[in-house]
Amino acid sequence: MTNTTDRDRITKHMPVLCAEGKQHGVVDHLDGDYIKLIKDDAGQHHWLPLSAVDHVDEHVHLNLNHEQVSQQWLSEDPHPKHRE
Repeated sequence: MTNTTDRDRITKHMPVLCAEGKQHGVVDHLDGDYIKLIKDDAGQHHWLPLSAVDHVDEHVHLNLNHEQVSQQWLSEDPHPKHRE
């Protein structure tokens, strides 16, 4: 689970890397208990739970491998009140 220090260090435009070092996106902003990624090449936002963060330096490092990231990220806003 992400500690408060790591959460506070996550900023806009930080690359997000899986445990294997592959980039899975770039931080748009923190959205509650999720990291919202900027839109991908298909114009789709994705959300990753903060619980997937292993540590933060100049990148957000996840504790998930490549396949797990694809399985766990959300392609729909996890907060129903934000949906139109």
